[in-house]
Amino acid sequence: MEFQSVGVLGSGIMGSGIAEVVAANGAHVIVRSRTMASAEAMLAGLEKSLARQVERGKRSAEDADALRARVDATSSLADLADCDLVIESVVEDMDVKKTIFNELDRSVRHDAVLATNTSTLSVIEIAMETSRPERVCGIHFFNPAPLMPLVEVVRPLSASDETIESVVQFVRQCGKDPVEVADRAGFVVNALLFPYLNDAIRLYERGVASLEGIDTAMKGGCGFPMGPFALLDLVGLDTSLAILSALHAESGDPHHAPAAALRRLVSAGRLGRKSGHGFYDYRH
Repeated sequence: MEFQSVGVLGSGIMGSGIAEVVAANGAHVIVRSRTMASAEAMLAGLEKSLARQVERGKRSAEDADALRARVDATSSLADLADCDLVIESVVEDMDVKKTIFNELDRSVRHDAVLATNTSTLSVIEIAMETSRPERVCGIHFFNPAPLMPLVEVVRPLSASDETIESVVQFVRQCGKDPVEVADRAGFVVNALLFPYLNDAIRLYERGVASLEGIDTAMKGGCGFPMGPFALLDLVGLDTSLAILSALHAESGDPHHAPAAALRRLVSAGRLGRKSGHGFYDYRH
């Protein structure tokens, strides 16, 4: 299978980043958003990103123009009908994803591959909402997708070898490093990362150190590029809560239960950088 036309479902940070990565590889990309206003906002954001790359000498003006010409936006699911591959990148909610994949299965041609960018949810549950579970898998990009080299290719029990091999090859062609992983909550990266982030919140709750102190300690002591609270704010506290909740639901381990402070911040609408306020305040 070769993926010349790729649909991306979702026009947020991840969806737009995935679209840029795929278009840079030469494929035609159709990004589907819930409204044309959000679709057009995504295209405007892509144009700004490409302009910055040209200014910094990371991409020629001709290359940027060609990349932009390969990306279209729509608010209609029907416009994804002839795609070779569709990558879903919407909210981390199983019910939402199941509904979307049921709709995709009826809207996109039957020999196309359907993939989810979920960071932790069960891919087999999503796949079984379709009539083509052998052609459904996970393609988990990391944020920001244009910069992060890793992509986890998630193999549910139902996926065929041909599907996984084609997706791994596609990821390599996009200039990324694919790692095939089993369909388990959190896969590799988040299964290791989020218990650490959860522990950092609990340290803060116990008054061991300030937010800044914990972040400084982990950068200086472990060589991490950013501390746990800066990373939580970057990922999004709602996304972080969803990942920890999924880990806890699968393992039953009390250690995976989301820290109380994380739940409170999400309830207050403090979701991190995307809302302007999370553990840190970004409004000034």
